Amino acid sequence: MEDVLSRSLLIRAFAVALSVGLYLALAILGGGGIEAFFSNPARAALVVVTLALGVASLFVGGNLSAGLREDRGNRWVIWAFLIIGLLGAYLPAWADRENVWTLDGDAVRWFGVALLAGGGALRLWPVAALGRRFSGLVAIQPGHELVTVGLYSRIRHPSYLGLLISALGWGLAFNTAVGVLVALANIPPLVARMNAEERLLTSEFGAAYDAYRAHTARLIPGLY
Repeated sequence: MEDVLSRSLLIRAFAVALSVGLYLALAILGGGGIEAFFSNPARAALVVVTLALGVASLFVGGNLSAGLREDRGNRWVIWAFLIIGLLGAYLPAWADRENVWTLDGDAVRWFGVALLAGGGALRLWPVAALGRRFSGLVAIQPGHELVTVGLYSRIRHPSYLGLLISALGWGLAFNTAVGVLVALANIPPLVARMNAEERLLTSEFGAAYDAYRAHTARLIPGLY
């Protein structure tokens, strides 16, 4: 059992190292190289926060299992997030270097770093709360139960709210509106993802999920 867990952790570590490394490499390339990128303290802090979130993600659980039942028609969302993510890694850094649609200085940059840290933590918290029941796919997992406590007592999709906040923070850390636009590009696939998840959960839990949905917000209480 320990060998299986160790192997699983090594695979996760390799996947995280590859994805985070590629993401940061694209950002540094867009920013004009290592020296130019790290010449700004906020951008250097952005790298530290990104690495810390990557390490934390190794220990919160989650999986990519199709489980007992999956909505395979929603898999296109994964590719949409991948493309947006690659653009989000490179374009804001490039726009920062080229002074395209510049915002308002270092205060914006540090606000972005703070949003990345807070949004990243919010993204990971539900994964830790759900453990193996949290899948990167829209799927019902073995032993799947509704979680309606903590953040879930107010928000049905806190992890997706964290994703949007962290994406916005990343964009703002480069002090350019380009980063904001790329972050907003996540909204259409996120809405499609939430629609698919809620359909699947309604089919699995019926009236219990309808009652839960009736008194909670999707992302922001009082707004949406």
